[in-house]
Amino acid sequence: MSDPIDVRERLALCDLLLELGPDAPTLCEGWTTTDLAAHLVLREHFRRWSDAQRDAEKAKGLPALVARLRAGAPLIPWRLPRIRDVFNGLEYFIHHEDVRRANGREPRAPIADLEALAWRMTGFSARRLARRTRPYGVELVRPDGERRRYGSGDMATLSGPATELILYLGGRRATARVTLGGAADAVAAVRGTTMTL
Repeated sequence: MSDPIDVRERLALCDLLLELGPDAPTLCEGWTTTDLAAHLVLREHFRRWSDAQRDAEKAKGLPALVARLRAGAPLIPWRLPRIRDVFNGLEYFIHHEDVRRANGREPRAPIADLEALAWRMTGFSARRLARRTRPYGVELVRPDGERRRYGSGDMATLSGPATELILYLGGRRATARVTLGGAADAVAAVRGTTMTL
């Protein structure tokens, strides 16, 4: 049995952070790899943090932050069965891609369980996007032809693998490999709306 998505993505991200070093760019505006590692450490240990606290974590250095991430998340709630991927699987996937794509890496080949999770989770972000683009709707289309529609009226259609759709819906529009089409006014409404996860 393979490792859960959150473990695979966490370990792959840790390897990449160390490979690229502390000052490599990410898709998170203004953040280096060290900023991102500090964010993930603080997030998992239930801390509300200020810029000063993030700076204190960053001062420990990237190797120390990566070692803490590599050790794994606390059990509650991050590793509870059935919710671990929802809480951490996509978080680590998205941030892994934030680092990969900011440093010229191409999208990875589809991974079945990650695609399934991303497809399951697209609804939350797509519903928010549809609310923000009223009176237009949003339709998501996977490469196998499966579709989901959110909202009503003329539709903007986003087509691509589920992982690319989740990146697009999460604000990584410039690097997500999706096709946006459909009714011109609906497309314009989507383009004029900002989204983040």
